Amino acid sequence: MSEPESKPKPKRESGTDVEAGAGYLIKRVQQSLRRQCDAALRPTGLSMAQYVALRALADHPDASAAELARLCFVTRQSLQDLLAGLRSAGLIRNATTQNHGRTTALALTDAGRKRLTASHDAVLSVEESMLTGLAEDARRRLCESLVRCAENLEAS
Repeated sequence: MSEPESKPKPKRESGTDVEAGAGYLIKRVQQSLRRQCDAALRPTGLSMAQYVALRALADHPDASAAELARLCFVTRQSLQDLLAGLRSAGLIRNATTQNHGRTTALALTDAGRKRLTASHDAVLSVEESMLTGLAEDARRRLCESLVRCAENLEAS
């Protein structure tokens, strides 16, 4: 079997269609999504970063600090600052079991679970608003395309 020919990369004139490019549009959506989610989360007392950390802890209770940082899109140092704020707010605590060698596992408190539930509804509402006008099949294709884009970038 022969290797498929690689397609030439499209050329863009300097500055003429940057705003129509996929990278620009992804960043535009990400910035708008973040702003809208922060506004929707304000009544819950959480920022988007705090929501993401609580969601990651709930979904991955055995994750290491490095894994949690990756899931939250922050550095390990930023994660430690974020967790310190969640701990002082009584939303997370040290788990009763140890894992990952000498590191202490974290768990959501009852207050943390309640705050996450309320916050999750706010985030889902913003996401639904973002997807308004897209049919279910288009939503699925969008998600598949974004996963492919992420995998392409992570592989290089």
